[in-house]
Amino acid sequence: MFVHSEYGLDVIAYEGDNKTFVYKHPITDFNTMSQLIVHESQQAILMQNGHILQTFSAGRFTLDTQNIPLLRKLVQLPFPSGKTPFHCEIYFVNLTEQTNILWGTAKPVEYVDPEFKLPLHIGANGVLSFRVIDGRKLVLNLVGTESGLTRDGIMQWFRNFVNVHVSTYLAQYMMRPNISIFTVDQYLLDMTEALRERIASNFTQYGFSLEKFLVSGLKKPVGESAYEGLRRIFERRKLDVENARIDQQLSIIDEETLAQRRLIESASLAKKRNIEGYTYQEERSFNTMEKMAENAGIGEFSNAGIGLGMMAGIGNSLGNRMNQVINQAMMATSEKSTARIQGEAGQDVLFCTQCGTQLASGFRFCPKCGNRVEGGAKI
Repeated sequence: MFVHSEYGLDVIAYEGDNKTFVYKHPITDFNTMSQLIVHESQQAILMQNGHILQTFSAGRFTLDTQNIPLLRKLVQLPFPSGKTPFHCEIYFVNLTEQTNILWGTAKPVEYVDPEFKLPLHIGANGVLSFRVIDGRKLVLNLVGTESGLTRDGIMQWFRNFVNVHVSTYLAQYMMRPNISIFTVDQYLLDMTEALRERIASNFTQYGFSLEKFLVSGLKKPVGESAYEGLRRIFERRKLDVENARIDQQLSIIDEETLAQRRLIESASLAKKRNIEGYTYQEERSFNTMEKMAENAGIGEFSNAGIGLGMMAGIGNSLGNRMNQVINQAMMATSEKSTARIQGEAGQDVLFCTQCGTQLASGFRFCPKCGNRVEGGAKI
């Protein structure tokens, strides 16, 4: 908006778009008492012969020698109207944050895979945002005598810094021993933080603040023979690891199932013993005596070192049980003490099972070993 008077411009303001960073006002001859309007998202810079006289934040200002002491050197003789013309330049700087600015590596970065020593290519891309925090640095370092600076123009400048830092960082990062091109995507957050620290200083020296910097994706060399070969190896390894993990889980399940089965069996046996009225130690004694009784050589319990005195210390229930076991064993032994075969003429021929001697009819003891013959000998 411009309002003209007899001696020049009275009101200085700029209504611009958000993509313009710096706007140089086209009018350069002003009068004292001119009004400068700076919006909330702007900063105004008053310059003369390449030197900054003063900066203005949001508000309405009068360009007067009382408000701007450096104007006193420029303004010598007041005109009758009270307004003195002078030559200066005013730049309006946009302070809003510039968002969703895309960046990417200019070309793929080549590196050597640390494990297989094969050359591969990789690239990166993402978004960033920044804002002006010091209009003085921006105007002095980048604008110069230009009439303005747009967002696209400033990004052409900064993309060079971004590309150099990202390419160098990627080549170094991919050479780490535990990094693979197939798993590197999980480290995007680490890359984002590291690269933002590296790049931020390049923005700061020109009066900008790098508000956000994100690595949103990596470009991999899909279709290249080296990459496809490594991918097949990686997938095969991944499958082997997964199969080994499944086998291990199945083994653990089998062991847990066996342990549970044993617990259930133990609980069942304990309940059975409780119902029948004996303990685990008594059951072990039963099993021992039964095995001894089944031995063909225990016809005389004294041969095994077992006497009645041994039974005296066993409880009534155990004693009764042991008597049954002994009786059964003695009966089985008697039956096994002789062997009968059918001889000629249909007669039974009796032999001693202890020593194999053929016995005469009516013998009750073996004349050779003394073994008792149950029921007498028959021929």
